[in-house]
Amino acid sequence: MRIEACLLPLLLSACASTGIDRAPLQPDRPWVPHTDADGGLSVRPTDAAVLQHGFTLPANPSVDLPGGAAPVTGKRYALADLIDLAQELNPETRIAWNQARDAALAAGIARSAYLPRLTASVLAGAQSKHGGSAALGQSIDPRNRANGSLAVLSLQWLLFDFGQREALVTVADQHTVIANIQFTQAHQRLIHAVSLAFLRHATARTRMDATTASQADAKGLLAAAQARLQHGQGTVMDVAQARQQVAQAALAQVAAQGEQEEAYQQLLATIGISPLATLEIADAPARPVSHVDEALLDDVVRSALQRRPDVLAAVAAQQAASAGVRAARADFLPRLFVSASGSRRNGDMDISAVPSVGEQAPTVNLLSSHRWSSSLLFGLSVPLYSGGERNARLAQARNRAAMVANSLDRVKLDAVAEIVAAHSRLRTRLQATNAAQALLEASQLAHDAASAAYQRGVGSLTDVLAADRELLQARISLADADGAARAASVDLALACGNLGTAPGQGD
Repeated sequence: MRIEACLLPLLLSACASTGIDRAPLQPDRPWVPHTDADGGLSVRPTDAAVLQHGFTLPANPSVDLPGGAAPVTGKRYALADLIDLAQELNPETRIAWNQARDAALAAGIARSAYLPRLTASVLAGAQSKHGGSAALGQSIDPRNRANGSLAVLSLQWLLFDFGQREALVTVADQHTVIANIQFTQAHQRLIHAVSLAFLRHATARTRMDATTASQADAKGLLAAAQARLQHGQGTVMDVAQARQQVAQAALAQVAAQGEQEEAYQQLLATIGISPLATLEIADAPARPVSHVDEALLDDVVRSALQRRPDVLAAVAAQQAASAGVRAARADFLPRLFVSASGSRRNGDMDISAVPSVGEQAPTVNLLSSHRWSSSLLFGLSVPLYSGGERNARLAQARNRAAMVANSLDRVKLDAVAEIVAAHSRLRTRLQATNAAQALLEASQLAHDAASAAYQRGVGSLTDVLAADRELLQARISLADADGAARAASVDLALACGNLGTAPGQGD
């Protein structure tokens, strides 16, 4: 026995140390994984002599492309349609939904503390007794064996605890409120993200249209320069400069096309569908706002604080922390409970008590002379001393309540700063849009005048080329300014907690 007792720890230690074989052998060498028949990776030890392919993992055939509903063919998806699609397919909303459901289940568990605990256990086994004694030179070694079964039914019910369960239920309910608020916030953030991606795509499309129009103007100018050259009114230099303008316009169009494709891929990724899908995107709606009323800023901030998800979540957290203080105080007070049990024995086993098993409370004072036994007890539990644990828990609860109150103040300050900044940003973006619109109108007039003068033979090609470049820049500036103003309006709606639908549809 001594040899086995010494060898057993060594054997167990040897078995545990073999786990190191499942880690990479060296810090600068690749990990050689083991793959099963389905292509899955495991940490089973692999022969180091296996051919290695550097730091590249083997392909797992079970990994497929992301799923999701296929877009409807022939449908032009407006912003509201894209948001509906994202709310259905994006994983973030489902994660927030499951978290809200988990919090609701936790609140139900907290409420179950008001109900009694009823458990049943059935035990069966054998009992053996033996021992030795000597008397009058005779040795006696009696052996007794018995078997039987025992069924126990027990009831535990906490009747009164000075409001601790009520406080814990309040904590769970407020956590459910917070989870539901975060679910709403997840949808608002998704609407915000899809709206910004949609507006970026719309801006890229407008830039693409601007470069296409500029290329058409450049080609028209080239045709005019070639015609003047044929009639002896132009020069070869004019034609060369016109060709250069066409090439520059083509290059700008290629760059705009790349931006449009990149914005399209980002939009699909934000929605939560495969980038390989083909989606026909509708044009952006009319500009939602044209001015910002500074006199209503105080009302906007006040209303926003009353509906912003982060502020409401902080308020719910404060209420939960206050309930946590009440629950910690109740630990110092007595508890009134009732306990009942009933049991039935079969067989000849001599058992006086049954230990606790799972939720089954211990059953004591089983009578040997009766096959049936039962008990009903009312009790009062009074906490006397816990080594300062209850005092520490109460101090923790109070400190947590103080931190949550400070966090609420911090959230309010940050929210006000965010709202004011978004409000100011929208105002400046709208001003920039108005200025870009005026610049485009002036540039268009200058371009048309320079082109007409050149075609009549009274203007220079240099003036037309300069006007053409200025017109393209004005078109792009208006597209960027308008997209920035739309994005700023979406940012303000999110900052105010109003982004519950697609922008411009009741937000």
